[in-house]
Amino acid sequence: MAHYHYTCFDCKKTYTADEVESGLLYLCPVCGTCEKNMPLKGVLLVDYDTAWMKKHITREKLLAITAGKFWLYPEIWPLLKPVNTTLLNRIALSANPVQQRPLRGKELLLFDDTGNPTLSYKDRATSLVAAKALELGITEIAAASTGNAGSSLAGICARLGIKTHLFCPARVPSGKRLQIQSFGSTLYLVDGSYDDAFDLSMEISREKHWYNRNTAYNPLTIEGKKSSAFDMFIAMQGNVPDNIFIPTGDGVIISGIYKGFADLLACGLIDKLPKLMAVQAEGSDAVCRYSAEGVFNFIPSDTKADSISAGAPRNLYMAAYAVKESEGACITVSDDEIFAAQKTSAREFGMLIEPAAAASLAGYTKYLSQNSLEGTAMLMFTGNGLKDIAALEQWNELPGKKTVPEWQTYFNK
Repeated sequence: MAHYHYTCFDCKKTYTADEVESGLLYLCPVCGTCEKNMPLKGVLLVDYDTAWMKKHITREKLLAITAGKFWLYPEIWPLLKPVNTTLLNRIALSANPVQQRPLRGKELLLFDDTGNPTLSYKDRATSLVAAKALELGITEIAAASTGNAGSSLAGICARLGIKTHLFCPARVPSGKRLQIQSFGSTLYLVDGSYDDAFDLSMEISREKHWYNRNTAYNPLTIEGKKSSAFDMFIAMQGNVPDNIFIPTGDGVIISGIYKGFADLLACGLIDKLPKLMAVQAEGSDAVCRYSAEGVFNFIPSDTKADSISAGAPRNLYMAAYAVKESEGACITVSDDEIFAAQKTSAREFGMLIEPAAAASLAGYTKYLSQNSLEGTAMLMFTGNGLKDIAALEQWNELPGKKTVPEWQTYFNK
């Protein structure tokens, strides 16, 4: 018998693991909807019995585990068969994700996922989806992506021998496109937005009977992203930050982090939730608008921070819930503020991050300029800067060229 079940976020109806996984259900059959340019309804969550979790997950057990290897404590993951540790070790995440850096007289905690197998946070969701695919005997997986989820799926599955199909907007940054192609995935460029690519991938994967990794649509994407909360707990020796600034686009990262801390709270391993701060680009701020107004209106996204570009965040409702329940806040920042933060990270931390990741630093800086902040602060650095070379060119001019004699003259002045 499975040690977990699935619960609909909206109508709260529950389903057994077998109903969802054998039938390859994604959304709640009762209330689930996936409409064009709209957030998903009927998103499914993985739930565990509290007594089960408390029995199998203790402080001592977690602190004896290496960060980045969720399969070493399978009791609170939706895995039914004994895991192939040797195989899954190929996709181990960063073993030392928590860094500390000074900034303007304050000590900041940084959660660095730029060193994961494909250099982004998306490896957390992909790893669990891939582990479940292996368990179910699935050999082909499809997904829509602005780039990071696609390169993650392509790279992780290349290590595990699973074929992948990626649907990306044609404007996908070249670094991410080249990752996807180099890992051997089949890439379909869509002349349109991420939302268009998402809808097309759903249609084709149904026709072709491919397993779908789409964010929020596949409940394991949310569950997989909760691993950062456990890795924080492990890396910080049983402690967690008071405030976490999280780049937010489709809403799955912040929802997954909330789920992880909710599980830690249910286990009695922490006594309160960290405040989750959703940071969005001004041109892609649907979660912030919904949190303030309680109504979703589709507005096409317009930001150079492609990884948080989503006009219709698929997990909007859960993201807004995570902010509210954690007593967090929503912050919007301009693309100029994001690029400035990207430069600050590179020059002051020696850490090269992509624009979406830099949004966390931009949001922290803006929030601190307008509000007081009690306790420790952590920034989520969710993607490596080399994934988007065009963004780096925004603030790095090409140096002028001189001949060798000209340089000799220059230095001999």
